[in-house]
Amino acid sequence: MREDGAVTVELPMLGSGKVRDLYAVDDAHLLLVASDRISAYDWVLPTEIPDKGRVLTALSAWWFSQLTDVVPNHIVSVDSPPVPAAVAGRAMLVRRLQMVPVECVARGYLAGSAVGPEDIEGQQLSQPVFTPTTKAAVGQHDEPMSFDDVVATVGADLAEALRDRTLAVYSPAADIAARRGLILADPKLEFGLSGDGTLVLGDEALTPDSSRYWSSADWSPGKPQISYDKQYVRDWLTGESGWDRATGSPPPELPPHVVAGTRERYLAAYELLTGAPLSA
Repeated sequence: MREDGAVTVELPMLGSGKVRDLYAVDDAHLLLVASDRISAYDWVLPTEIPDKGRVLTALSAWWFSQLTDVVPNHIVSVDSPPVPAAVAGRAMLVRRLQMVPVECVARGYLAGSAVGPEDIEGQQLSQPVFTPTTKAAVGQHDEPMSFDDVVATVGADLAEALRDRTLAVYSPAADIAARRGLILADPKLEFGLSGDGTLVLGDEALTPDSSRYWSSADWSPGKPQISYDKQYVRDWLTGESGWDRATGSPPPELPPHVVAGTRERYLAAYELLTGAPLSA
């Protein structure tokens, strides 16, 4: 264990993102370890959220299993072994992919940066739309992309496949969430290419880190929604915290009530969707 409390893995480390650490297993496989770190506004916050990594891993694995008839995915196992015991519960053994440098967003509702001057916050769109962004490095900002931008980046055939597959995932996922009392507003997905050129769903899947989840019963366009995602942290940062992100200064520590509230929302999202508590 490192001095900062993070568990180390006896494998070559390939990189560390905002939330996940990536390790090489062999020529065909990687180990994807979800930490308890949380990010917002392009910053990794100085305070961790207990159990967050376990929620991200377990919920991703659950969603991958729900969507196997829609899209192939990269997960091999979350069991220990083959996952090292030190990170069991928050790590996935996955297949190596050539990741596509586009963040694929399916937007069924207007929220966040998608809300324009004439729009209504929380408004449902007449049909889901594909709103991709760049895939920025840690500390940089994802920028909106037009479909033509995606074509210029990856080619027409792959751009069309990304759009079609993203929307194909959104429809059944939104239906599953709706049956459990949740609105899936705008999931962000990542895809990669396998060795034979198959487009595969990678990274994580439909977690509160990468998707907005709202209470269906309380949904009311035109006002902030009751959410089960990290919007709670964003709202605290831009409101009660007093942090002025325009200055470029680092965000403050999260107070105990925000840590507890965020953890509760992540656990609630998992339990509502899967119908079971997060295993110990």
